[in-house]
Amino acid sequence: MTYKRGRVVERDVVVTGIGAITPLGADVASTWAGLLAGESGIAVHALPAFEGAGLRPLVAGVMAADPADLVSPTQARRMDRSQQAALVAAAEAWADAGRPEVDPDRLAVAVGSAIGGVQTLLTQHDTLRTDGVRRVSPRTVPMLMPNAAAAQLSIEYDARAGSYTPVSACSSGAEAIAHAARLIRAGEADVVIAGGTEAAITPVTVAGFLQARALTHHNDDPASASRPFAADRSGFVLAEGAALMVLESAQHARARGAHIHATLAGFGIAADAHHITAPDPDGTGQVSAMRKALAQARLSPHDVDHVNAHATGTAVGDAAEAHAIHEVFGPHATVTAPKAALGHLFGAAGAIEALVAVLAVQHATTPPTRNLTAAAIDPALGLDVVTVPRSASRPAVLSNSFGFGGQNVSLVVAQA
Repeated sequence: MTYKRGRVVERDVVVTGIGAITPLGADVASTWAGLLAGESGIAVHALPAFEGAGLRPLVAGVMAADPADLVSPTQARRMDRSQQAALVAAAEAWADAGRPEVDPDRLAVAVGSAIGGVQTLLTQHDTLRTDGVRRVSPRTVPMLMPNAAAAQLSIEYDARAGSYTPVSACSSGAEAIAHAARLIRAGEADVVIAGGTEAAITPVTVAGFLQARALTHHNDDPASASRPFAADRSGFVLAEGAALMVLESAQHARARGAHIHATLAGFGIAADAHHITAPDPDGTGQVSAMRKALAQARLSPHDVDHVNAHATGTAVGDAAEAHAIHEVFGPHATVTAPKAALGHLFGAAGAIEALVAVLAVQHATTPPTRNLTAAAIDPALGLDVVTVPRSASRPAVLSNSFGFGGQNVSLVVAQA
């Protein structure tokens, strides 16, 4: 933190590197191209683990490449799938940032995950039951703990300013990015590798969401199964992947001549304090998060080109978010919903959608919401949902991430 004429001046936070592995692609370029082209990363997957569990072949957004094939054999053996994905996305982001030379004591990591290494937990539990204690891997705990992805990146990049793991359901990745901005603005770090990762497509998570009636029942055509803001929406499609970005103080980035993709202009965090799964129907927490983010960015709603909506495709969730958006931006606000193409990456969702917001600002383009025509949009929501790529005319994008527990995070990304 710097001081100017007796006033505290918070340091600007900029994005200098981005990386991703998603159902649409194994990197940022293919993910962005697929999103703009209206492609779908959702398909039917007959996963071996689902045999005998009473589950039909799953409609899901599986990563476009196996992250185990993109890391070293040793790393693949010693890491859960969620950690492998984080390593892949971080490597792309670090390279994109120009592999900056940073004092290890000024480099931090913040990686959110809603569940962590659940695949390892379930696999090793099965091993214990069938083969006994001696067959359980000694690496089980470091592979299943939620903070392992952040820890592995801290080790990989010699990041000693701190390793953080927000665990806040669907807002985990966005909260990690907000925390990274706090570290930079407070002067505790110059550079932070931040984002989210998730690989939780398992029989128990799918069964739990099915029993909660949260998953879509539009399974006949997988590519159109995820329908945020549609009149006939029926739930979300579970997906997996990771997105990481390199955040820096503007001063540090300019001193080393880094290419700046965008500015992380503001963030807002608020809690509903209402219900463990249902959003507050009045949208109080969501409205608060959005207004905090705009105030911190010193922007008005009129400066925002569009809202990258949380929009999972549930009847209640989409309606609550639409109500909150009306409160902040007025009726017929412009929104887009990437989960129609990507599915719901759960703890990584907020990170990949923040990354999409960065690309939208950088390319002055609002990406479309797949599976929607003007006639298919729920008229009761009163939103201008972008269904084909649209040129952006304003300098900022607001990205929402709302999670179980009433955890709300909004990020404002603006032109550099």
